[in-house]
Amino acid sequence: MGHDSIPHQNAVSPIGDIAYLARSEHRVPTLIALTERPRSRSELCEMGGVSSSTMRRTLDEFESRVWIRKDGYQYTATRLGEVIASGMEDLIEQVETERKLRDIWHWLPDEFSELSIETWEAMTITVAEPDSPYRPIDRFESLLTETNELRLIRPEIALMEPCFEVLVQLIDEGVEVVLVARPESHAYFLSTYPERSSDMMQQDNFTVLEHDALPPCGTGLLDECVTISCYEQDSGTVHVLIDTDVAAVREWAQSVCETYASEGQPVTPP
Repeated sequence: MGHDSIPHQNAVSPIGDIAYLARSEHRVPTLIALTERPRSRSELCEMGGVSSSTMRRTLDEFESRVWIRKDGYQYTATRLGEVIASGMEDLIEQVETERKLRDIWHWLPDEFSELSIETWEAMTITVAEPDSPYRPIDRFESLLTETNELRLIRPEIALMEPCFEVLVQLIDEGVEVVLVARPESHAYFLSTYPERSSDMMQQDNFTVLEHDALPPCGTGLLDECVTISCYEQDSGTVHVLIDTDVAAVREWAQSVCETYASEGQPVTPP
């Protein structure tokens, strides 16, 4: 095919091409599917949930942009189409990440704004929903059960059921646990679990420190990951839990834990 046979592609701006792909939900998945292997129009119709005439128009538009080529009764992506499909996949992933973060952005430490989008994408974000208010707590419990190390700044989430039961078990098993808590959080811990807290604080592998100027988010260092607990300011409930194993976040979390642990005051066992 010579250049003269290619349709007037300059008549459409790059934004126009992106808008075309985004205007109908089947278009991007169709192009991605054609980068995986050749497919027939009927197969693409079934995948996209659209009529044969709609898919024919889509494929014609793709061909006019040289994103795909027809081979017999099947279609396959060109190298140009592969580039566009990959770029749209990346864009969709970035927007999905941004949508998860936009409502909790005001909770996050300032340092998070300096992290790369790849770091954000590697985060697991668990949000409390009206029909599932304990999702962040349940997620934290599952992470606790798998760790042999635990350092927590603002450990309120670990003092909630069922996480507290796992915390007790970890201490009984000899896991080194360091909590740096606000005075009011420590007071809650002592008053809610008077006997257990006394027994726990007698253990050499359990350290509780008090600090009266902790950040609004909780920071946890576990074996395999870092956790960030975002608390509602008024109620103290856990709205969001973020966990990740990205090295850059772990380096930041280690610095945070070391700083507040060094400034914390030891708590005398009752």
